[in-house]
Amino acid sequence: MLTLVALIGLSVAIMILRAMTRRKAGRTQVALPAVLNWGQSSWLSIVRHGALILFLAGLPFFALALADPYSRLTQEDVSFPGRRIALMIDASSSMMARFPAARLNAKAPNEATFFTTVAAAEAFIRQRMAGKYHDLIGLIEFGDEAYVVTPFTTDYENILLSLTLIGDWTEFMKFPDQGTTIGLAMEQSVNLFRAFNFLDAAGNLMVIFSDGQDTQVMIHGKSVNEVLAGAVATKIPVYMIRTSYNKALGAVLPDDIWRPAVEATGGKFYAASDESVIFNAIKDIDARSAGRVEVKRYSTERPRFAPYAFMAASFWSVALLLQLTIPYFRKFP
Repeated sequence: MLTLVALIGLSVAIMILRAMTRRKAGRTQVALPAVLNWGQSSWLSIVRHGALILFLAGLPFFALALADPYSRLTQEDVSFPGRRIALMIDASSSMMARFPAARLNAKAPNEATFFTTVAAAEAFIRQRMAGKYHDLIGLIEFGDEAYVVTPFTTDYENILLSLTLIGDWTEFMKFPDQGTTIGLAMEQSVNLFRAFNFLDAAGNLMVIFSDGQDTQVMIHGKSVNEVLAGAVATKIPVYMIRTSYNKALGAVLPDDIWRPAVEATGGKFYAASDESVIFNAIKDIDARSAGRVEVKRYSTERPRFAPYAFMAASFWSVALLLQLTIPYFRKFP
């Protein structure tokens, strides 16, 4: 009986002791890690990975740029201020006549009218270069026949080089056709416009530098007016600077032929009797020649990597900026 009471007392004592020590960590407790509550997280938390997302978005563009893509053949319509100008230079033997010009003939071998007109043509081109224009210019040299020296080009330096070559004394003396047939030069200009499919386009004009010593009114069985019919029909104005020293309008017999023919196209006839008249004519033609031209531009194997490289660089730059300046974007996960 005493033994039973002792056992009961010991059991009660153990129960009281355990009750007093159950709040303390010990061998009878199991520690568990915290469990994240994914069910209540906001979708906005993905924003903290914005820098990484931008970096990954730039990778496809970088890969495309690295592949160096290009287009085999491209065509684009381009419009810019300027005109299509057929520039005609008279190289006939009558152009050997004297025409003093202190500024235009400063570097010429002599005072021949030919060198004055070549220098005047160069002054006209430089006048266009100094402005906002981007012309297409073709150069034609003529005598009894007309020759295309340089077809239409936007390269002003190329035209200036061609003028330098034809303005050489040796080349001038070798020019085979010593007569003057202005109508053939106009016909050749019209054909040049037609060859480039410019004849029906807006923005065309012709400029002639000649001493005007041409009384031929029939060219290949056609009158001067018939030769210029294409220019009149397509509204191509013709400007003619007649260079004959100390000879005013009407002092040269063919003035009565060429002035009405030229002005019928909507252009103007300038009787240049001295250097000042030439410069005034150049300024007037330049002022009258404002406009725009539209051309088709073709290119082959045109590189196309730049847009892709730009996109990759943009994504990566923004990602780097976020990573370095905003601590929130450096948290992971």
